[in-house]
Amino acid sequence: MQTLSVKTDRRTQLVDVTAQVQKAVASSGVANGICYLYVPHTTAAITINECADPDVARDVEGALDRLVPATWPYRHSEGNSDSHVKAVLVGASQIVHVEVGKLVLGRWQGIFFCEFDGPRDRRLQVKVLAD
Repeated sequence: MQTLSVKTDRRTQLVDVTAQVQKAVASSGVANGICYLYVPHTTAAITINECADPDVARDVEGALDRLVPATWPYRHSEGNSDSHVKAVLVGASQIVHVEVGKLVLGRWQGIFFCEFDGPRDRRLQVKVLAD
């Protein structure tokens, strides 16, 4: 397993980590298999979506902020309940196929680390297994 570092700059931010994950896949030596991605944080997540237009990530950030507002009568006292809810909605893991040493993603797809309680220094775990 490899652990990638992700630095975020905003409270809610989608960071394109596709190139970092591809490097981890290449260094694994696995030609064909599965790439498992896991975020070991309760206020962050991982997703796959369009990466060709950066406005898509910004739109997702804004939509999640509107759907799950920062201020609400939450019971959790740390002031980041919205971050926990967003992480639950998006999810802590993804699986991507690997063929010929490359991630198998659709034409417009990229892998995004989703920060919901930033800015922070975070980790993304990558495990690549052969078929």
